[in-house]
Amino acid sequence: MDDVTRRNITQRLASAAGHLKGIERMVQEDAYCIDIIRQIQAVQAALQKVNIMLLDNHLHTCVTSAIRGDDPDEREAMLQELTSVFTMSNSL
Repeated sequence: MDDVTRRNITQRLASAAGHLKGIERMVQEDAYCIDIIRQIQAVQAALQKVNIMLLDNHLHTCVTSAIRGDDPDEREAMLQELTSVFTMSNSL
């Protein structure tokens, strides 16, 4: 992963962590339920963006290297990894 991508992902995760602390505080202070739900949705959206960034990086680095490489087992492993990630995300 290049430094720019790592920095962007780290910043997004730090922001999501801050939002989570805010949600925890809202729950402790008995904030309005819909307001809490909206904040949770914002964190989920931020984490989804991180997922997309990580997938994009993975496709452009690891997967590309495996596809261009000479090892058919490595290519197959990469394809199975991607399939399993999507299978898991669709079963949630």
